[in-house]
Amino acid sequence: MRLDNNNHSVFLLYYHLVLVVKFRRKVMDDTISDYVKDMFVRLGENYNISLVKWNHDMDHVHILFKAHPNTELSKFINAYKSASSRLVKKEFPQVRKKLWKEYFWSRSFCLLTTGGASMEVIKKYIENQGMK
Repeated sequence: MRLDNNNHSVFLLYYHLVLVVKFRRKVMDDTISDYVKDMFVRLGENYNISLVKWNHDMDHVHILFKAHPNTELSKFINAYKSASSRLVKKEFPQVRKKLWKEYFWSRSFCLLTTGGASMEVIKKYIENQGMK
């Protein structure tokens, strides 16, 4: 296992994030998932966040990512949800029809540290959470 580092610390911080579409509307297809995944990667660069694994179902996504100790996770998540919500509704009219004036994502989210579980176990879990 390779540790990350910066000037004064060594760390290994993995997080599992679950985001749910507002009202659990079943609007997430591969195209929309790829779109919001690309946004996650691009915005994550500004927050020292690296995507490790991504999977989706029709109404939610599972995201495994790495972060630095000084990353403001709630600030990043809220910025990501706000930007992606606005752009998804702009780019995908079928989503706008199903959600009307609502945000794309639910207000709440689930963020877990991966704890002592190995990355292989976490990756396998996320792989198995998509399209059932």
